[in-house]
Amino acid sequence: MIVGIPSEVKSDEYRIAMLPVGVEELVRRGHQVIVQAGAGLGSGLADHDYLRAGAELVAGGSDVFERADLIIKVKEPQPSEFDLIRSGQLLFTYFHFAASRELTDAMVDSGSSCLAYETLRDAKGRLPLLTPMSEVAGRMSIQQGAKYLEKPQMGRGILLGGIPGVAPAHITVLGGGVVGANAARIAAGFQADVVILDVDLDRLRYLDDVMPANVNTLFSDRYNVLEQLERADLVIGSVLIPGAKAPQLVLAEDLSRMKPGSVIIDIAVDQGGCIETSRPTTHSDPTFVVDEVVHYCVANMPGAVGRTSTFGLCNATLPWVLRLADSGLRAAIDSSRPLRASLNIHQGKVTNKAVAGAFDLPFDSME
Repeated sequence: MIVGIPSEVKSDEYRIAMLPVGVEELVRRGHQVIVQAGAGLGSGLADHDYLRAGAELVAGGSDVFERADLIIKVKEPQPSEFDLIRSGQLLFTYFHFAASRELTDAMVDSGSSCLAYETLRDAKGRLPLLTPMSEVAGRMSIQQGAKYLEKPQMGRGILLGGIPGVAPAHITVLGGGVVGANAARIAAGFQADVVILDVDLDRLRYLDDVMPANVNTLFSDRYNVLEQLERADLVIGSVLIPGAKAPQLVLAEDLSRMKPGSVIIDIAVDQGGCIETSRPTTHSDPTFVVDEVVHYCVANMPGAVGRTSTFGLCNATLPWVLRLADSGLRAAIDSSRPLRASLNIHQGKVTNKAVAGAFDLPFDSME
């Protein structure tokens, strides 16, 4: 199989979808790997690293898409790439279809088969390809929140940990999954006052056992969310329903309860956001203000720490890439329930129920 690795074209995206060791393993198994020149530079990986591993370098992304049977990416195809994708081609990347009707329609029209990292579930029900980037985003959310709470960034002028005699910041984390747990752990290290909200009582019990003493847990209901908004200096939105649009836990009218200069980091923005006033932003223009509340809604947060993120992501994706390349799509999804769960669109049909439901499209179970 011919496997293609194009450069990422999304704004301020510095990751690459495969390490040189992945190229070497694919080539050893008899596959051909095409890498766009310069694709790894944002992660500190030079072209000669890929050449030594056995890749063929090509100048443009169009060359990769034209020749490859299987495209491996990090972020969803951008509009400039839509016309490069052809019928029968396999794409393996983060898609987050439920957040974009335009992307969904384009991939349906392309006739390609789209496998989404974020819906691949392993035998234990975990999301192994989402986890490493969730860890990065959760940890980054606190360092970004700390920065945008500074007065020059339009924040309240709050130091997360306070100082002796001055109270620390109050941080509210909406969602106790991988993102929320990582955010809370880093915030606790700053000595902030942290509260995690979730609807899963078993998860809350677990977090209560493992978190430091300055992290408390609350059941996520409307009353508790509103009470926390009034107290919060920093709100981390980390709610996830795999494949589906994120539920909106904070409405536009709720912002009036928040302190002027408080900050929202909506990590769920790539799935539509859990804050009604959220809209996707970029690393070069990351924030906007609504009702005196600073919103940070960068949809590819881990892209800013390209090297860490690339290594973390590729460590997780390579076994699945090898399986797809060795077996082909049909045999791979027939023999692997995780890969079957990752298939969101197949040759013009929506094969993920949550994506179909998000846009009222026909769902094809492929049974």
